[in-house]
Amino acid sequence: MTIREQLEKREHEMLSPYAAFSDESQGRDRMEEPCDLRPVYQRDRDRILHSKSFRRLKGKTQVFLAPEGDHYRTRMTHTLEVSQNARTVAKALLLNEDLTEAIALGHDLGHTPFGHAGERQLNAICPGGFRHQEQSVRVVEVLEKEGRGLNLTKEVRDGILNHSTAGMPSTLEGKIVRICDKIAYVNSDIDDAIRGRVIREEEIPKEFTECLGNTLRERLNTLIHGMIRASEGKNDIVLPEDMKQALTGLRKFMFDRVYINSIAKAEEGKAQYMIGQLYDYYVSGKGSLPKEYIQRVEQSGEPLSRAVCDFIAGMSDHYAVRMYESLTIPRTWSVL
Repeated sequence: MTIREQLEKREHEMLSPYAAFSDESQGRDRMEEPCDLRPVYQRDRDRILHSKSFRRLKGKTQVFLAPEGDHYRTRMTHTLEVSQNARTVAKALLLNEDLTEAIALGHDLGHTPFGHAGERQLNAICPGGFRHQEQSVRVVEVLEKEGRGLNLTKEVRDGILNHSTAGMPSTLEGKIVRICDKIAYVNSDIDDAIRGRVIREEEIPKEFTECLGNTLRERLNTLIHGMIRASEGKNDIVLPEDMKQALTGLRKFMFDRVYINSIAKAEEGKAQYMIGQLYDYYVSGKGSLPKEYIQRVEQSGEPLSRAVCDFIAGMSDHYAVRMYESLTIPRTWSVL
């Protein structure tokens, strides 16, 4: 019996009957020889962790564009926070940690530079629109590995696709990530907004803090414990109703005070203009896309506009700025 088979056997002995078992996965689109060490979801986690798209998350905005300071979240630190919280819940409920972590690490791989401002701009200008959760699946299915994709299991791709509020994952592990994503971004965005002096802790409505707590640590502790207690023994992942309503209220508070009206968000218009200019430049044929994107157009028959969206969505904030500068700002030169 291989180590992988021993681990699969241990899952059946230790995990909840509601867990997604590795040896019962619906599999991959392309058949592969099983690994002798790792079950399929652990293998998927490793593939995501080693992907170029994952590494680029460190240079992508979470909420605040180009903040002064090293302690503000990036898309990567957000992803890691979601992963940590989701694994805590999965372990407590005896669900599959490898599947949970794979979904969490991959859920934002397709996110644009400049956070949701970039997503809104691409959604407005790309034919067919643009949604980061769908782009994340596109990344792992067709864009990574020079067009071969990561060939992940169906359960991981389902969790990535359905991690947003409107989605409904088919596994409990995916449902954990869906809720933990919201818990992470609402509370970490509050923390960053307080650090950036956009809001003060005492400005958060008392009806929410009385339910969830008065600090980042208290709120996370309350929500994670609440999710675990409310989901124990159930074939579902839920929050207690009072906590769900408080989290929804906090999210609305952040939209009103930070996501939309914040002084710190004033630069978003410039970022959106820059993305629009990059899109127009490449779609017009004035600039040449990297070879891998040109090959994608030639081999798949997809329109150039789709490749341009893929290229821009994959950029880090700094790379997008450098590309825009290279196209619009004359270089200095010398005969010496």
